[in-house]
Amino acid sequence: MGLTEQNDLLLPGPWTHRDITANGVRLHIAEAGSGPLVVLLPGFPEIWWAWRHQIPALAGAGYRVVAVDLRGTGSSDKPPRPYDPVTTAGDIAGLVRALGQSHAFLVGQDLGGMIAWTTAALHPGIVDGLAVLGAAHPRRWRREIVRSQAQRRGSAHVFNSQLPRLPEARLTRDDAAEVRRLMRSWSGPWRDTDDFRAATAIYRSAMQVPQAAYGCAEYSRWQVRSLLRPDGYAFQQSMARQLQCPVLQIHGDADTCVLPQTAHGSEAYVAGRYEWLLVEGCGHFPAEEHPDLVTAALLNFLAG
Repeated sequence: MGLTEQNDLLLPGPWTHRDITANGVRLHIAEAGSGPLVVLLPGFPEIWWAWRHQIPALAGAGYRVVAVDLRGTGSSDKPPRPYDPVTTAGDIAGLVRALGQSHAFLVGQDLGGMIAWTTAALHPGIVDGLAVLGAAHPRRWRREIVRSQAQRRGSAHVFNSQLPRLPEARLTRDDAAEVRRLMRSWSGPWRDTDDFRAATAIYRSAMQVPQAAYGCAEYSRWQVRSLLRPDGYAFQQSMARQLQCPVLQIHGDADTCVLPQTAHGSEAYVAGRYEWLLVEGCGHFPAEEHPDLVTAALLNFLAG
């Protein structure tokens, strides 16, 4: 497979690819439709392609849909630093403004979910509503990392990313076989489908774009190293505020990466309308494992 060029990830479909500069970084987006803005944020080790099922469905329902590659991933810029959630939330807030909008709905998976939680807390004026998949509220995740041995096992990939250079080598060796291994271990029955094999081939290619593995590792490094640093303490304090916007939380009952019991309880940080949807027979990637169910839930949430 070898190294992949960023342009190889601009896969065709009923969407338009373009670059937007926000918060001092160039972000790649796949865009479709018109109407209220919905921004889709992928997780690790995905790129914008994780939302391939939802982009046309939401656009067809009357929304302007933008799936973004986070800084350090896919076809977006890969600066040497920083990769903390405060900065990345600033990217998303800046993206909304750069798209000519003052507010948007955010939908985030895994790492994208953490960034969505953070954007809603730190930039509440721009978030109309929040849907989170496969992700706990950051304070909830931190609490369970400290208290739960099972969640620490589920987050082993985060702890294994703390050394310099070695995590990047692990992620890229053998044509990024580690990407497929991790996704297979975190998925439900989807892992045995052709769609899984096709999707993981794309994500393996994306991980081999120069500096992409570094960006992914840097997000994980910050998550652990910040636990004992002043910036991490300040972040956790800022995340204690309750969200006033409506929140939909979708989680797989077989998620072994972010355990359901870790995600459940995030409603403590939501003062607005809150909905919890536990998907039976689903692992860590609801939007890809059960696309029709997730799309229907998102459309119902957005309409509400």
